[in-house]
Amino acid sequence: MNPIIPMEPISCEVIPQGSDWIAQVKWDGVRILTYFDGHGTRLYNRRQNDRTHQFPEIADIRTYCNARSVILDGEVIALGPHGKPSFHEVMRRDGIRRLEKVSQVQKVVPITYMIFDVIFIDEIWITQRSLRERINLLSEIIIPNDHIQLVPCHDNGQALFDVIQQHGMEGIVMKDLNSKYVIGGKDTRWQKKKYYRDTIAVVGGVTLRDNVVNSLLLGLYDSSGKLFYIGHAGAGKLTRNDWLALTKRIVPLIQKEIPFFNTPARSKESIWLKPEITVKVQFAEWTEGYTLRQPSIQAVVDTPPNHCVME
Repeated sequence: MNPIIPMEPISCEVIPQGSDWIAQVKWDGVRILTYFDGHGTRLYNRRQNDRTHQFPEIADIRTYCNARSVILDGEVIALGPHGKPSFHEVMRRDGIRRLEKVSQVQKVVPITYMIFDVIFIDEIWITQRSLRERINLLSEIIIPNDHIQLVPCHDNGQALFDVIQQHGMEGIVMKDLNSKYVIGGKDTRWQKKKYYRDTIAVVGGVTLRDNVVNSLLLGLYDSSGKLFYIGHAGAGKLTRNDWLALTKRIVPLIQKEIPFFNTPARSKESIWLKPEITVKVQFAEWTEGYTLRQPSIQAVVDTPPNHCVME
């Protein structure tokens, strides 16, 4: 089975209403599709990178799925210290590259696979079937356990969004029960409304304190390929070890030229980098000058820099 690019929701400000719309929690995790051909299982993220070994709890598909072959769509989450999904925590699993560390990190960072769709079952593609049918099929083939859950559906999007706000979670996804699954695309029949905002940004420079990176200068590309400075961030969820690792990682990327099209405010004290490192940043809002207000670094990610574009 060749990996696909999964369907994505579009952003919205007004929550859709009507009996055909359901609401689901938008989990702050890693999108993972599970492919089982009847013999072996492979896991791929939305960028078609293999994550089979990082999440062995999911790879053992016969413990939770009774289909002869299947492609499942869902989100892998890990809980933070306050019991809420934490992108930083799940990246500790997703970011493992030395596979001998998997069993050790498994004990420290347990994960849950939140399954919300099925697009292939028993040798048949079912992307043209309605979401209503696909959800019903999920309930027949999935056996939940400590690491596997089906994403609940709610008929009142506003009520679910109110709960999300109270708990400070990411947001909701609204889906039309009549919708088909659009591989590699977006569709107005899937819509997302976020409580807080986030983006994946490129690191174009850093500042140091005591020879350790303590702040990142962030950018996004415009439609013509120019990298625009959108602000700097030093706060967030990176640990001391994360900052030390970044300090080592930037060494081969240091350059004299400013990579940004516009000049950052902290240009005098900055070290410029070849724009290769990307990070997930949570923020309050965009300012009038198109910079981030109250940016907070959530994690270093593996998104290609050219995917970090202005919406």
